[in-house]
Amino acid sequence: MADAAAFRTALRRFLHRTDAVASEAGLTSQRYDLLLMIESAGGKDGIRVTELCELLQMQQTAVTELVKRAVDAGLVTRTPSPDDRRASLLHPSADGRARLRQAFTELRGDREALAAALDELDASLAAVDL
Repeated sequence: MADAAAFRTALRRFLHRTDAVASEAGLTSQRYDLLLMIESAGGKDGIRVTELCELLQMQQTAVTELVKRAVDAGLVTRTPSPDDRRASLLHPSADGRARLRQAFTELRGDREALAAALDELDASLAAVDL
């Protein structure tokens, strides 16, 4: 149980640090997550709001509002879907991509620390399973 608690502490530390680093890059943590998901899942084709709902684990109305605000802030662009003109594909803008990159780069050591904490928890749980 102590290892699970230590991992939860590491996770909370990571999330707190992510909030601070995102803020330094001019992003909220939600906008950081949004840009991260769009950039990683969308690729050159972009991503639909419905796909973002699953990735962000948020309701469609909340994601739609988050996207609208990110578009208004110049962080995200919309293009019509070639398959369905009713749908839009989302892409990070140049500014959104630059801010995401700034925060993502700054968080490298934090991601490594969280991965190490997860590895420790995994090893501890594997020992119990024997």
